[in-house]
Amino acid sequence: MEHARSGGYGRLAIGVVWAALLLGLWLWGREITEGRGSATPTTGDVAAVGRPASHPLPPAHGPLPDARPRRIAIESLGVRAPVVARGLDARGAVDPPPYERPGEVAWYRGGPRPGGTGPAVLVGHLDTRTAPAVFHGLGGVKPGARIEVSRSDGSVAEFTVEDVSVFEKHHFDAAKVYGPRAGHRAELRVITCGGAYDRSRHAYSANVVVSAYLTGERPAPDERPASASGERPAPASGA
Repeated sequence: MEHARSGGYGRLAIGVVWAALLLGLWLWGREITEGRGSATPTTGDVAAVGRPASHPLPPAHGPLPDARPRRIAIESLGVRAPVVARGLDARGAVDPPPYERPGEVAWYRGGPRPGGTGPAVLVGHLDTRTAPAVFHGLGGVKPGARIEVSRSDGSVAEFTVEDVSVFEKHHFDAAKVYGPRAGHRAELRVITCGGAYDRSRHAYSANVVVSAYLTGERPAPDERPASASGERPAPASGA
């Protein structure tokens, strides 16, 4: 996302863009809990919420050049999943991955890219009608855990979790959830459903929000960079 020029008009433009973004994300924060849910009451494991890190957290790494996210890995949870770009639906809410693809994670393409300046947003389902989904154990991640995002330029952005929070649906604070924690940092928000499951409404009462920040970068030798158009080069004949 390009920065607006300095001055009153630039500040106004930024304010309008962020107001629209936060409105859409607030709607998503309310609507994502209206998912299908499982056949029995389910809650995320929120044992890590409010728990301080057992060791001091590492210093922040400087933001990286823009590149699209391709995959996310949270080794402490056994999560390895593809990331797909999603926008807003007809109601103005962030469009999560289809329930038919419960192993995918959505990146909100209207916001920062993971590794770039600002808080990038990744969302995924907790479960479906019949089985756990990609972020079923997200509430159990601990401060200090690593989240890795493989990017289209062949790099891996390494994030460190700083806290895990649960936001009730009826008290969802978009500015607090999606706003930056510290200026000029590259940050990450990883979000799914949580809280109590209402069987009659087929909805969860809250969202689990994992906040992390960039602490490192490394190359991914097995990842080929994307072309200038943002698509991966086609494999050679016979591959």
